[in-house]
Formats: sequence, structure tokens, C-alpha cells
Amino acid sequence: MSLALSDGARAALSDWLAQEKALNGAAENTLAAYGRDVTGFLAFLAEYQGAAPGTGALARVGLREMRAWMAHERGRGVAARSLARSLSAVKGFYRWLGRRDGFEPTAVLSVRAPKFSRKLPRPLAEDAARAVIGTVELQSDTPWVAARDAAVVTLLYGCGLRISEALGLTGRDAPLPEALRIHGKGGKERMVPVIPAARAAVDRYLALCPFEPGPDAPLFRGVRGGALNPRLVAKAMERVRLQLGLPATATPHALRHSFATHLLGAGGDLRAIQELLGHASLSTTQAYTAVDTARLMEVYAAAHPKA
Repeated sequence: MSLALSDGARAALSDWLAQEKALNGAAENTLAAYGRDVTGFLAFLAEYQGAAPGTGALARVGLREMRAWMAHERGRGVAARSLARSLSAVKGFYRWLGRRDGFEPTAVLSVRAPKFSRKLPRPLAEDAARAVIGTVELQSDTPWVAARDAAVVTLLYGCGLRISEALGLTGRDAPLPEALRIHGKGGKERMVPVIPAARAAVDRYLALCPFEPGPDAPLFRGVRGGALNPRLVAKAMERVRLQLGLPATATPHALRHSFATHLLGAGGDLRAIQELLGHASLSTTQAYTAVDTARLMEVYAAAHPKA
């Protein structure tokens, strides 16, 4: 699809992605998704208009082109959620392009995203989460690998880390302190308390690991000494699911959901949980936890100064 980009559009897209990385701290996976989404949009315009659009033609895109693109995407089977994500990327690109080139991208920005039902995460029950941690260590016959996998899932559930955050730890983070400084999505920094069970699990793994934990080396290693692939953690969870009879939704990420839900169920404050998870929006945290309206009203009544 890169053939559908004019030199000017290609340069503009590259400059926008560079700004997203430098100023907004967008992760590489996010930048790659943005690039694919906007490139797909530009490829459609080239076919629709009969020529690869330059930046001048991009400034003239109106509702007709936007509606045609969205109809084309839905016609080829793109789900509403995926199209909404692509539209968000296109709007972000146009906001930047409009500021740079001095035009008002109202036609693009006014397009409404298709409606879709948000899939709520499914946390594990507390006994199931504990069973996962106790069982994952049984999935490998190699003691240090078994201890490694147990340490990773303990961090996911005990500290609410994303898998990328847990696997992004280095030897400099060991031994784990009482609170970890985590750099999450968008470069957002937060402090996460580390429970004693998580520190003990990591200490046990390090005592067995055959690789020297250099300060800049990954804390969690694969069998050849490189950084642990998150797919291996997912495979360990798959085996645990089969052994415990858990649903397919019992993934490594579900442990983070469980962390949030169980904290809230035990009386944790929604704002505090938001900080622990590194969410920019409280509504994201609300959706992230299996919280019912009654529980939310309890939190509201306890926290609101006029309640």
C-alpha cells in the first residue's frame, strides 16, 4: 500500500509519527498501528480518486470521501471496533496536518465513529487467581523456568502490571524494592507497590536462573538467555487453563484485570486503583474492573464531600 502514497503524503505521515513518538511517547506498537491505519486510508483515497493524493489533495478531503472510505471498510468485513480505531488514527493525523499546513480539517474530524459494544474484561475469581499462581510453576520440568513463570504471573496479579511492563524489567530492578517505578503506555510513569510474595518469587527465580542479571539485561530470560518472549508466558497460562478447567479468557492480561477487581471488591478506592494501573481516565478503570453499579455508588457515597 506504500505505492499509494505520494512523496508529500509519505513525508507527512513520517513526520506525524515522529512527533507522536517524541512528544506523546507513543509506543512502537502504537506507532505501527497508526502507520497501517493511515496508510490504508491513503491507499483507499488513491483508488477512489484515481491518483495518490498529495498534501494539497488531502486538505480537500470532505464528507463524501470519508463516508465512502468507511463504507468500503465495512464492506470488506472490517469490524466496527477496528474501524473506530482506524478513524481515530486518521483524525489524529489530520489534526496535525491541518495545524502544519494551515487548513481546517472539520470534515474529517466531524465524522462519527461506528458504534460498538465495549467488551468488558473477565477477571478470575480470587481462588482461581491463587490457583493459577500455584499451578503455573508445575508446567516446566526445568526448575529455574518454573520459578521464572511463577514470578511473572505473581507480578501480573500481585502488582497489576501489564505483561510488557513485567518483561521490561531489567537486572537494575533486582532485588525488587517495596515500590517499583514503572513506565507504562505513552511513557506514563507510576509507582507500584510490590507485595512480599512478588519479591520472594522474583528472588527465588534469580537464585535459580543460570544467567547473570546484568543491570541492563532483561530480568526475565528465555532458555537461551535472551529476553523472555511474552508468548511463552501465554503458553504457560494455556496449560494452566487446561489443568484447572478455566475459560479461554484466563490469559496473562486477565491477571491484571483480577488485580484491579479484587482490590476494588476489598474496599479499594477507584482513584487509587486508577493510579496503580496507570490509566489516564477513570472511566477506563471502571470498565477494567468487574464493578457493578451498587459498588460504584458505595465508592461515590464514601468519597463525595457532599454525600
